[in-house]
Amino acid sequence: RWCMEKKKLLKKIQVMSGAKLKYIAFASMFIDHVNKAILYPNINGRTSLVISDLFDIIGRIAFPIFMFLLVEGYFKTKNRWKYLGYLVVFGIISEIPFDMFTSGTYYSPHWNNIMFTLAFTMVTIWIIDFLKAKKMPRIVFYLLTFLVLLVACYGASALGLDYEYHAILAGYFFYVFREKRIYTVLFGFLSMYKEPWALLGFGLNLTYNGERGKQNKFLNYCFYPGHLLLLGALRMYLKI
Repeated sequence: RWCMEKKKLLKKIQVMSGAKLKYIAFASMFIDHVNKAILYPNINGRTSLVISDLFDIIGRIAFPIFMFLLVEGYFKTKNRWKYLGYLVVFGIISEIPFDMFTSGTYYSPHWNNIMFTLAFTMVTIWIIDFLKAKKMPRIVFYLLTFLVLLVACYGASALGLDYEYHAILAGYFFYVFREKRIYTVLFGFLSMYKEPWALLGFGLNLTYNGERGKQNKFLNYCFYPGHLLLLGALRMYLKI
C-alpha cells in the first residue's frame, strides 16, 4: 500500500516537461555565474555576502537537472553519435568563454567546461550500457562496471572537467535508477556531498513528466557559451 501511495504522490507532482526543467536550470546557472563573476569578487559587507550566498544556493539547482536531462536524452535521442558530437563541438566553442569567465584569461588548461563533462559522462554510461547488453555473468558485469567508473572518475578529475568525479557518479545513478527516480535524490545527493544545496536540483527532477516540451535547440546550445562570453568579457573589462 505504501508503494502505491508513493507512486500516486509522485504522479501528482510530475508537472514539468524537459523544456521547463531545462529553462529553470538555465536561470539557476546564470544566477550562479553572475555571482561567481561579478558579486563574489566584490563582497564588501554583510548585505552583499547574504545576496552572494543566496545566489550560490540557487545556483546549485542547475547541475543535477542538466545531468538528469543528459541521461534522459541518451535514452530518447534518435542518434547518440550526433548528440555526443553536439556536446563536444559546443564544448570546444565554449572553452575560451569559460576560461574568460573563470580566470579572466583566454586560456586556462586546468579547468574545463561542463559540455566536456556531459560528453564524458555520456561516453561512460554508453560503455556501461553496451556491457549491460552483453551476455555475461552478473559478477563480471558488476566488476567491469566498477572498473569503468573508476577509470572515468579518475579521468574526469585528471582532465579538470567541471564537477570532476562527482559528475560521473551523478550520471551513473541517474542511469541506474532511471525507473526508480526517487533513489536518484539520495544517491545523487551522496555523489554531490560537497554541494549540499544540490539536493534542490535532484528533488526538482522528480517533477519531470516524461515530455520533451517546446524547445529551441539553437538557443539551448548557444546559451551556455553566449552567457559565458558576456560575463567573461565583463569580468576582463572590469579587471575583476
